[in-house]
Amino acid sequence: MKKEGPKFDSAPSRIEPVPEGVKRPFWSVMIPTYNCAKYLRQTLESVLAQDPGPEHMQIEVVDDCSTKDDPEAVVAEVGKGRVTFYRKPKNEGATANFNTCIERSRGQLVHILHGDDYVSPGFYKRIEQSAASNPGCAAYFVRSFIVMEDNALDTITGRTQWLETPSNLPGTLLYENELRTPGVVVRRVFYERHGGFLPSLVHVADWEMWLRAITLGSAVVINEVLASYRFFAGNDTARLARTAENLKDYLRLSEILVSTQPDFDKERFAGKIAWTARWQAKKFKELGIPEAERANLEILRVVKLPFRAHLHRVLGRVRQIFS
Repeated sequence: MKKEGPKFDSAPSRIEPVPEGVKRPFWSVMIPTYNCAKYLRQTLESVLAQDPGPEHMQIEVVDDCSTKDDPEAVVAEVGKGRVTFYRKPKNEGATANFNTCIERSRGQLVHILHGDDYVSPGFYKRIEQSAASNPGCAAYFVRSFIVMEDNALDTITGRTQWLETPSNLPGTLLYENELRTPGVVVRRVFYERHGGFLPSLVHVADWEMWLRAITLGSAVVINEVLASYRFFAGNDTARLARTAENLKDYLRLSEILVSTQPDFDKERFAGKIAWTARWQAKKFKELGIPEAERANLEILRVVKLPFRAHLHRVLGRVRQIFS
């Protein structure tokens, strides 16, 4: 029986090739920003410390119409003419801004680096070495530090050992995203062939994209921690958790993976959503935010039945093994 497709628009944005005659650097470091100028200095400094020069690297900040700060002033002060700045005509959200970054990129390799994240010394050199050794790969990954607002270390992303040699197998990334955007570089030609980020996804567009790059183009992981992803109360991840919109996006992603990944187990994924909904509801209860607690408990009710079915199936297998 043919699997049903998702019940919403899942077509990726079209990415046009770089026009003929345009001089192309090897790198495009594209920095999407929105109301996070207080962190942008560190982001830019981490890139400029590794800058091989304008002929080899494009560096551009793409602002999604910030309303609370002035990223252009930071670019002018820190970039000193080396970094270009583009302000979008209107605010369109993070996913659309990622696509704008790709559209404006000219390099062979595209690195989307959030305006509140940063990279460690050696990041670009190590990726460039991996790209030369593995020219058939669409994407190159490193592991990332998860840091807090004050740069304090929280944790480190997990190891994806099966990708430490080039592979197109998604493995456990179908159920848990261990990849963070600052630690990901994708060949521009992959975006041209397979499209940009899905506009219908607001929280897991990056996760879907990395899975697409792995399965359609193959990828490799450098088992080194060379990027830092910042998590704090005001960022998109925390904000979306308050309304459980991040979990609604998990449900959208589930529908996409059912139709694109033959080994995807929807009920196992529902178990992940249920666990996350419980955890978020508990945290918001502790913080005294009842509307956020209720929003997450509502998601738990949506996924409860498939999760219970999956649990009964697992328990049945255990009984068979020990009977």
